[in-house]
Amino acid sequence: MFEALGRFLFRRRKPLLVLTLLFAVLSGAYGVGVFGDMKPGGFEDPGSDSRKAAQIAERAFPQRAPDAVVVYRDKTRTVDDPAFQKSVSETVQALPKSSVSGYSTFWMTKMPAQVSHDRHATYVAINLQGSDDNAKEVSYKAIKDKLAAPGLETLRGGPVPTGHQASDEIGKDLGLAEGLSFPVLFILLVIVFGGLAAASLPLFVGGLSILGSMAVLRVIAQLTDVSVFAMSLVTILGLAVAIDYGLLIVSRYREELERGHTGEQALSRTVATAGRTVVVSGTTVAVALAGMTFFPFGFLKSMAYGGVAAVVLSVFFSLIALPAVLGVLGARVNALALRRNKAPRKDGQGGWYRLAQGLMRRPAIVAVGTLAVLLALAVPFTRVEFGANDARQLPNSAEGRQVGNALDRDFDSDATKSIDSLLVLKGDATSPQQGAALKSYANRLAATKGATGAQISGATGTNARISVTFDGPAVSTPARDLVNRLKAVPPPPGAQAYFGGETAVFDDTLDALGETLPWMLLYIAVATYLLLFLAFGSLLLPLKAIVMNLLSLSATFGVLVWVFQDGHLEGLIRFDSTGNIEPNMPIMLFALIFGLSMDYEVFLVSRIREQYDLLGDSTAAVASGLQKIGRLIVNAALLMCVPLAAIATSGVLTMKLFGVGMVFAILADVAIVRILLVPAAMKLMGRAAWWAPGPLARFYSKYGIKESDEAPEVKQPVPVAG
Repeated sequence: MFEALGRFLFRRRKPLLVLTLLFAVLSGAYGVGVFGDMKPGGFEDPGSDSRKAAQIAERAFPQRAPDAVVVYRDKTRTVDDPAFQKSVSETVQALPKSSVSGYSTFWMTKMPAQVSHDRHATYVAINLQGSDDNAKEVSYKAIKDKLAAPGLETLRGGPVPTGHQASDEIGKDLGLAEGLSFPVLFILLVIVFGGLAAASLPLFVGGLSILGSMAVLRVIAQLTDVSVFAMSLVTILGLAVAIDYGLLIVSRYREELERGHTGEQALSRTVATAGRTVVVSGTTVAVALAGMTFFPFGFLKSMAYGGVAAVVLSVFFSLIALPAVLGVLGARVNALALRRNKAPRKDGQGGWYRLAQGLMRRPAIVAVGTLAVLLALAVPFTRVEFGANDARQLPNSAEGRQVGNALDRDFDSDATKSIDSLLVLKGDATSPQQGAALKSYANRLAATKGATGAQISGATGTNARISVTFDGPAVSTPARDLVNRLKAVPPPPGAQAYFGGETAVFDDTLDALGETLPWMLLYIAVATYLLLFLAFGSLLLPLKAIVMNLLSLSATFGVLVWVFQDGHLEGLIRFDSTGNIEPNMPIMLFALIFGLSMDYEVFLVSRIREQYDLLGDSTAAVASGLQKIGRLIVNAALLMCVPLAAIATSGVLTMKLFGVGMVFAILADVAIVRILLVPAAMKLMGRAAWWAPGPLARFYSKYGIKESDEAPEVKQPVPVAG
């Protein structure tokens, strides 16, 4: 099947190349508009009780928790100065009602908590028009340049401004990462290939993938909300995966040329071998990323849309456009060489072959040692603490971070923090009977362990709001435990209670993640197992690959907890630990790392399987396969780490965690799992690694994902020492 595709691509190479260039122009022209179609937010479950509570509050009451917090400060004057009051009051009074639904100043509320300890600063709490994050973002953009008070230092913070500033910071960081990555990647590719022509081809595939993914995301954005963060994944993943696949295709094509094949034969063999591997690898990555669509959060769904688009297009262009270019270039793929290519080594020679021999002499020791290292790295993950994003994710230079620091340092406790019970009643909330029932309910809530008080903060029509105060951070395990205890308190007869506020949102988020995660894991495990069986015809190899991936992931999560939650390496990596991990990040990292780790597993085992079909001996196939693919896997991993390492320099904590986590996962997976553990495990399994019961073996023979329908010629096994 793949051989026939290779021959077709060679014969239609010029028209295909013209169509590729036309696609690049059209997708680039259309896709650039995606930035205006994407939305902020997407971190909440739209079907949760806390979301229903927010909708009730939006409809029935002035919003209690502010969307924006603006700090005004003067070095010489205090808030008691009439000029200070006039400057702030006139500024907020001039804000358009089309964007602002309400605001509160110290001079309106007389709340001491709104004045700093030295009385030289105050904050204004602002509520924005809009029923969701997207609408509030639009409202904030309309007023953000109108918030500066004459003669006063102005700092804009709070949930919506902080999210807006984070998006801007991420956009700048991505632009810088792309600007740094392309030249560095090109230099490294020149070193890997030893020539300018070959080095440019993986970047060509990466550019096509990014342009195409932008166009796909814009189409999806017309049908559903797509998070602004999806573009960051498209840029980085599209470039990284395309370079991996381009490196594999170009390397194999040059290898076929070195064997004396020319033209159609070289291209058909390349597509049959490396092309098949790319299809299997890309499908496993896309399957893993698609698992994020199981969750109700727009953020994770958007990451799935962008990631799957980037991977699928990388596979498509690596399998169609790149072979067409290679068919046009032919031997000129080695043009502009900067060094003479070394003669290919024969089986039984080379450092990778000797390394495989050494590992397979003591496979049990190697396996136990690598497992011990991975499990030790995973231990910190057993004490992970989850928390929501806040201003601390921004660099100290950001206004939102400065507002958060000022509120913590210069002001008393947050006067707007509470857990709100939004009630839907059967009767009029203002009637004496309902009033007595509400007061009794508020007293029961106030008496709940962990609560410091509760009061009726709103009553209109058939809706009422009870606000519960408490000590400590709003996003924490004790606060979450309090929410669950409050939910257990019976509401007034006939009433339905929905709990809202930052703590309730956090609790609902973790509940939704916990409920959905097992189904995502089951889907990924089953789909990956079936794909790998169709690729290798083995009953045990897919199971081995899944277990090894889980070990690699556990080690990565352990390291992330040790670094980012515990605060180790703060000075080196330049971040401030928040003492927790944002819960969406492990889910996204799981899908990405699982898929990319399986990428390298498919690269390696495909070459081993190819050698096993030729040699008929499992041990010899492992040594020969590692010799042929080991250097390429290491090069691919290092190249993939370039854009990810650039992301790790971001000033936004979540992006830094993402970059560091991905770089560690890829390097650890290649160095520990693929190079050390896989050969040892293959040796321990022996021929059983390729075993499948009769019916399944016949199924694989008929339907398996193979290079061609012809059986390979089996040669005499090559002896391997030990």
